[in-house]
Amino acid sequence: MLFWIIVIALVALVAYVRLAPIEAARWHVQAEGQKMGKTQAANSYIWRAPVEGDEAETLAKLDRAIMQTPRTEVVAGSLAEGQVTYVTRTKLMGYPDFTTIGVYGAGPRYIEVYGRSRFGRSDLGVNAKRVNAWLAQVEAR
Repeated sequence: MLFWIIVIALVALVAYVRLAPIEAARWHVQAEGQKMGKTQAANSYIWRAPVEGDEAETLAKLDRAIMQTPRTEVVAGSLAEGQVTYVTRTKLMGYPDFTTIGVYGAGPRYIEVYGRSRFGRSDLGVNAKRVNAWLAQVEAR
């Protein structure tokens, strides 16, 4: 009997992770602070840099790289708005990681990529790895 209770609890947990509604307003936000460079926390990663050249084109290149990532879709925003939030789910369990990109600031203007996990205390560096891979793709173009 205990075995079946554990199995049912695990199935319920997996279902919740995959099916929990996404509150777009909660995730479609800019990171706090304005420190340039890379900032890594337990379950988030922030990359900021001054915008060089056309900011709309820079966001579009980043958007193309992000949308090529498997299991990734737009949650809120658009390139026209200057801020887009995406959800990328892990392959096995479907854990959602949220990434918001945008151009902010008055002087100087800067681009920000803000990746974070919804569940858990640590993302084991997954967001940093994903964001850095996207940035490498953009620089290679």
